[in-house]
Amino acid sequence: METNEKNLVEISVAGEVSSPQSGSSPYSITPDGKPKVLPGIGGITYNVKVGDNAIQWEADHVEPCVSMRNKDREENGALNLLSCIGNVARVITGDAKGSTGIVTGKHGGIENVLVDFEDKTLERLAIGDKILVRGVGVGMSLFRYPHIKLLNMSPRLLKALPIREEKSRHILHIPVTHVIPAAIMGSGLGSQHCYRGDYDIQLFDQQTVEQYHLRTLRFGDIVAIMDADHTYGRIYKTGSVSIGVIVHSNCVTAGHGPGVTTLLTSAEGKIVPFLDSTANLGIYLKIGRFRKGTTRKG
Repeated sequence: METNEKNLVEISVAGEVSSPQSGSSPYSITPDGKPKVLPGIGGITYNVKVGDNAIQWEADHVEPCVSMRNKDREENGALNLLSCIGNVARVITGDAKGSTGIVTGKHGGIENVLVDFEDKTLERLAIGDKILVRGVGVGMSLFRYPHIKLLNMSPRLLKALPIREEKSRHILHIPVTHVIPAAIMGSGLGSQHCYRGDYDIQLFDQQTVEQYHLRTLRFGDIVAIMDADHTYGRIYKTGSVSIGVIVHSNCVTAGHGPGVTTLLTSAEGKIVPFLDSTANLGIYLKIGRFRKGTTRKG
């Protein structure tokens, strides 16, 4: 596919490995009124990787592998805006200095950028270590597909996706692991733009969960959200299609669930998803559980 890649700016943005956070109360309350105390956002999650099931964990909004952010609010905004999924991230301080990883997602609300590293790097990383991202992808567009918009997508990831072109109708056929109705999308809906963060798949209606096989969602899965337009914000629009990637785990609080960061959207429905169980960021970029030599711990 022809893109404007040669005109894209590649720019440095930086943050540091973020600490897990907890408010004054440790409890999260489920929609049926049960209090839960669970691990959540931030830190280094040694045994949670791209490719793992995103539903099974005793956790709330847990982020796979490494979470990073910048303590300066505006600089953190730039980190989240300019980091694109598939970008290279390099550790620049600490015992793991020089090690590289891959950006795998953005988590709204906490405004973390998520990065996959190999196991030996995780053992040397510490909270506070600085990470530099070579941000490239913002502004990327497709010449022959004016009704399809790219967001949060690096050129590297676009080239790795096995997309089928239907040039005569200006349609792209994109592999996904799951097709999800916009009706169950929750937290993050109504955002004014989709260049940062994510929004959540609610898993509280068991009939819908079973119908769409949502208990099999994995970190890194490429999914289609039907009747969802992300061109200028997250809205419900009949006939539109948005494609995204699962970036954080299931959640127990009302309106929340596994998070999706947008990759492509078409308000006119010029994206046609097709089911493929191998449609996962880890497989395409050889990271997470699909990285050579990765082991399970814990």
